[in-house]
Amino acid sequence: MTSPAARSIRSPNRLRPLSLALVSEHASPLATLGGVDAGGQNVHVACLAGALADRGHRVTVYTRRDSRDLPTSSRLRPGVTVHHVPAGPAEPLPKDELLPHMREFAYYLMHLWQETGPPDLVHSHFWMSGLASLAVVRELGLPMLHTYHALGTVKRRHQGAADTSPPSRIGCEREVGLGCDRVVATCSDEVTELARMGLPVDKADVVPCGVDTERFRPDGPVAERGTAHRHRLLQLGRLVPRKGAALSIAALAHLPEAELLVAGGPPPGGLDRDPEVRRLRALARGAGVLDRVRFVGAVPCDAVPALLRSADVVLCPADYEPFGIVPLEAMACGRPVVASAVGGQQDTVADRETGRLVPPGDVPALAMATAELLADDTARRAYGEAGRRRVLSRYGWSQVAAATERSYRSVLAGRLVVAGTTT
Repeated sequence: MTSPAARSIRSPNRLRPLSLALVSEHASPLATLGGVDAGGQNVHVACLAGALADRGHRVTVYTRRDSRDLPTSSRLRPGVTVHHVPAGPAEPLPKDELLPHMREFAYYLMHLWQETGPPDLVHSHFWMSGLASLAVVRELGLPMLHTYHALGTVKRRHQGAADTSPPSRIGCEREVGLGCDRVVATCSDEVTELARMGLPVDKADVVPCGVDTERFRPDGPVAERGTAHRHRLLQLGRLVPRKGAALSIAALAHLPEAELLVAGGPPPGGLDRDPEVRRLRALARGAGVLDRVRFVGAVPCDAVPALLRSADVVLCPADYEPFGIVPLEAMACGRPVVASAVGGQQDTVADRETGRLVPPGDVPALAMATAELLADDTARRAYGEAGRRRVLSRYGWSQVAAATERSYRSVLAGRLVVAGTTT
């Protein structure tokens, strides 16, 4: 069977636009950010799809239908369609409960692409998307690339018995990595982890996540600040224990002139009922800083840049972080970052240049690095300016899309060589 990828690459114009399928089973590009299962992957898929469309490609994002009110498909923006796949009940489900519905997801894609014509290439996101996509591409002979976004081995190592992933996750991730044509890893730490899993290092391309440098920029509206506290610290992201908000609260006890905003989690009206908010409030009360900690709940996407600009320092003290988009957003807004030296943050944050990297779980180190920045206006400004330059030079979505496309073209060309059709 001759794949559409092979047909397209034989065209005299080898850079002709491609029909691309981005499969993201739980992370819809239309989701509201800040929930338990809505975070960096949603942003990544939405922005990558848009940037690929800007390069002339036709992109369809396939994500699970989680509401009866959703149409079969809708246009995200010119060149990008979101297709809602019926797989399991049309209601929100935790991502760790989606594995039993991946067979139905794959079956739907198989029949849809057989009827309407397959894409030139499939790029799956997260391990369950990879598992569903692998079943389809094997049957239809399509090229496939995969981005993990997070690895089960890392999650198991850090969470142990608290890991709610299906027991088969790690084995499935290895199957996806061996079965796809190429892995698009988001950071160098991930490639090291893939090698531990037995995957060939030369099968991976490192292409980082990106940031919208027009939305996230130093100039623009700034969220309102009161006058009760000299400094503002911000922790932004999903409100789950591994993101390290408890560490930020503990460090605040050593930073008497600062307030801490914790942004993320349920809408503001649901904060009092949220178990993680209640846990963190109890920790703040015990540390004597409850009056200086403010939980703002889920923040609309359009309000995030202004919130970042209002901070003196952005804290990212996660226990582990597969990539971490918040440091990039903060740096793009010209704000210094204090982050744990884990995962992708080791690539994005340049220690003592755009912020500080501290050992994970180390409250004294987090407090000391933050205190040093709060005490030095000149250093904060210099770090912020350097962060903006670093983002512009490496992490704009146009650059990320170009690098991703190079991986796509490499896979398509490699398949053509294997088929023996090159001249």
